[in-house]
Amino acid sequence: MTRSGSASDVGDADRSEGIESFRDALEGVERPVVTASDVATQLGMSQSAAADLLAGLVESGDVSRVGVESDPVVFYAERWADATKRERIVPFPDRHEIVVDQPDQFTRAQLSQFARLADTNGRSGYVYEVRREDVWAAPHDSFAALRSTVRDVLGGEEPAFEEWMESQWKRARQFTLRTHEDGYTVLEAASDSLMGNVAREVLDDQHLHAPIDDDTSWVVDGSEAAIKRTLYDEGYPVKDERDLAEGDSLAVAMHLELRSYQRDWVDRFLEAGSGVLVGPAGSGKTIAAIGILAELQAEALVLVPSRELAGQWREELLRHTDLGPDDVGEYHGGEKSVRPITIATYQIASMDRHRGLFDSRRWGLIVYDEAHRVPAPVHRSTTDLQGRHRLGLTASPVREDDLERDIYTLIGPPIGTDWDALFDAGFVEQPSVEIRYVPWRDDRVKDEYGNASRHRQRQLAATNPAKVDVVRDVLAERPETKTLVFVEYLDQGDELADALDAPFVSGETPHAERARLFQAFRRGDHDTLIVSRVGDEGIDLPNAELGIVASGLGGSRRQGTQRAGRTMRPSGNAEVVVLATQGTREADFALQQMHHLASKGVPVTERTIAD
Repeated sequence: MTRSGSASDVGDADRSEGIESFRDALEGVERPVVTASDVATQLGMSQSAAADLLAGLVESGDVSRVGVESDPVVFYAERWADATKRERIVPFPDRHEIVVDQPDQFTRAQLSQFARLADTNGRSGYVYEVRREDVWAAPHDSFAALRSTVRDVLGGEEPAFEEWMESQWKRARQFTLRTHEDGYTVLEAASDSLMGNVAREVLDDQHLHAPIDDDTSWVVDGSEAAIKRTLYDEGYPVKDERDLAEGDSLAVAMHLELRSYQRDWVDRFLEAGSGVLVGPAGSGKTIAAIGILAELQAEALVLVPSRELAGQWREELLRHTDLGPDDVGEYHGGEKSVRPITIATYQIASMDRHRGLFDSRRWGLIVYDEAHRVPAPVHRSTTDLQGRHRLGLTASPVREDDLERDIYTLIGPPIGTDWDALFDAGFVEQPSVEIRYVPWRDDRVKDEYGNASRHRQRQLAATNPAKVDVVRDVLAERPETKTLVFVEYLDQGDELADALDAPFVSGETPHAERARLFQAFRRGDHDTLIVSRVGDEGIDLPNAELGIVASGLGGSRRQGTQRAGRTMRPSGNAEVVVLATQGTREADFALQQMHHLASKGVPVTERTIAD
């Protein structure tokens, strides 16, 4: 291709063609920046023609140039989305990434089967990461079927990508847990070398008894979860095909039609037999779980973090199915009723004195709501409960202790949907997020911060008295808006409650009073509700339009997602305002939290408040 002419000759048609040529050059060098020589080589044109092309794109604002101390000058793209609407997909096999510009809904749906949305600019550019876990959990019966999906997305063969993905596909099918004909569990390897050089090297007599043969070992009773975690860490996920109890049957009919992506979640779960639904708050993971229950027609145990969530689950089950009050029970500190569908708290289910009761039932399904809690030592034992199928639900599987992989080894593979696709389709309201940097109210507190220990610094920044006035200002900007104000410290919650004349709900609030205040907020009796961490997980407050984070849990990405998620609903103009004290580690943590949301397509802006 040869192109010449001056910058002034680049009209709309030439501009669009020039952008496409520039894309081709970037794709050819597999870098985000190019030199004029790169463009000339990749496009088969003279150095002069390449320079003219780049000059025109720089003048039109579509490409920027950076002059470094030594030649050559490099060029990078600016506003592709304004100039062309064509979908463009560029794979980077070495990085296991796929960059997509202007993807349509079909492409996103296909990508979600084997890739994870890692980053987006919220307008047109998307970066998908293909992790080994994504290949392991791909919902296909064979690698040939997965490869066909990949080729549909990429528009043809990508040998290097496919070779790596096939190797990962095979790794996920090397070890299997089965039930021996005599009733005990065995671990089978695809070959005797895998059993000897992999399994026997990382597992000991706490996991395996003596070998049955070269590729089969007798499993120590109760060590199945540990075996799955250990081999998973070695890069070998274990297929669990044990003959667990089928579970007692229960006739359940659902009165609600599932959305298309919820139907996809249900189908993928039924295909895998276990899994974790990963989707933003408001996307209807509970409804999808009820859809799975209706398909299985089996008794179920639902595990939740709090009794408030237990009550919400019961209400949802009674509202959307033909189950009666006698079919659904709650088991926690306030009520202990075991029914065909039993909703229990993690705390109760983890206690030895209650385990026998839960183990005596033949559950067809165990649901782990807020599944990111499962890796914690106090909750991990609940994964030993016997059930035919395991289902996890979470908006935020990330954990700051890097144990998120345990969520999938203990429950099942991730099953999710591109958040940005749900935003675009209108299923979930995309909130806007603003970080406001708040100055210190006076030098005294600022000086105290400078001389304090790190722990005390965190508390001082979080409870900066100037935040009270900023919360008032935010509320004044959106009067009569249903608002949740999140705090980390109880003293700060009490201070805001007094200043705003609004109720404060914390872990110290009696459960009956919590339920009353949450219900009053839903009815509209209160426009503003101040909540501590009890408001982070799962509490259904569908009319919340504004979230103000006055203080948070350090840089926890999960908490940032959960609190923003309280405003993610199918309609409304939702907004989240995060307050952080200027010049402190709290400001850095706020950016860390919100970057995770920005990577999922949520727009994040920043504002500094003048002293």
